[in-house]
Amino acid sequence: MAALTEEQSMIRDQAKSWVTEQAPVQKFRQLRDSGSEDAFAPDIWSSMVDMGWTGIIVPEQFGGSNLGYLTFGLVLEEAGRQLTASPLFASALVGASALLLGGSDEQKQAWLPKIVDGSAILTLAVDEGPRHTPEKIELAAEKSKDGFTLNGSKTFVHEGLVATAFVVAARTDGGTTLLLVPADSKGISRDAVHTIDSRGYANVQFDNVEVAADAVLGTVDNGAELLGELLDRARAGLGAEMLGTASQAFDMTLEYLKTRVQFGQVIGSFQTLGHRAAELFGQMELARSCTEAALQAIDDGDDNIAELTSLSKARVGDFLFQMSNQLIQIHGGIGMTDEFDAGFYLKRARTLESSFGNRAFHKDRYARLLGF
Repeated sequence: MAALTEEQSMIRDQAKSWVTEQAPVQKFRQLRDSGSEDAFAPDIWSSMVDMGWTGIIVPEQFGGSNLGYLTFGLVLEEAGRQLTASPLFASALVGASALLLGGSDEQKQAWLPKIVDGSAILTLAVDEGPRHTPEKIELAAEKSKDGFTLNGSKTFVHEGLVATAFVVAARTDGGTTLLLVPADSKGISRDAVHTIDSRGYANVQFDNVEVAADAVLGTVDNGAELLGELLDRARAGLGAEMLGTASQAFDMTLEYLKTRVQFGQVIGSFQTLGHRAAELFGQMELARSCTEAALQAIDDGDDNIAELTSLSKARVGDFLFQMSNQLIQIHGGIGMTDEFDAGFYLKRARTLESSFGNRAFHKDRYARLLGF
């Protein structure tokens, strides 16, 4: 991996400073305790919009800064460190990517500026069961006089309750088609999914939902490849957030090893714990290399984006699983209490690991892509 540019380093430092001061994990605790179904604080979201984070991958002609996926990943990593809840990933990365990859000029002009100014929240609706199986789409889009009629359901939709529009993966006569569907369309109903990480997911039901022919992203029946490209961008971005969550868990653990005293000495001086910390640090740096390589490959338009995104999601998933466990174990009894923040990281880790494909999914996919 090449070193970060001066601009990327500045954006990362800005993000780190802001989330630490304005959106720390204590803010997330307050949000969880409030029971808000939106699962994010409007003032936090507004600040993100004001800082330009919602336009990082959007071209300047649509109000963005076009700084690329690696730069966006640096911001998501810092947000992941403090468990900062917002639609940033779901809308400004995944939703915007759908338009950039498959949107017509009219669709881009209509939606991208709204994503940038935060007035629209566009999210992907793909999965229909308890596991990530994008190759099994049952929600039907039947051709009608003026476009399509949608019938079916989607599960575990990120920011599904607050979304103003969905990118819906649907089954059409000749294959898969992606459709841009306003959330206020007649026939759409949404139910909150209460998850252990206290974030905003929803199950979405489509009952005879009419959409116009110009709602298609890409081309009719040929959306499987477009969906794959979109999912890889989602996975790469999610990997960056996972890296941030795991890195903060490492820093919390390291600080505890340096300050907790037993038998007259800090526990970090015990050889077994020192070796464990060194091994975790090595895993963290390897995960970072994989995460940044996937994001850079997207920026460069490389041919191996699919391989690198699955490698990233699997590798950082392994580290996050291990690190979130170690965070609890090394802290001992206090790590099990709700008053301590370790539990938040463990719960968020388990949800992130399964989103857009768990470790087993991506290890299998990586092996198949390499011909094994």
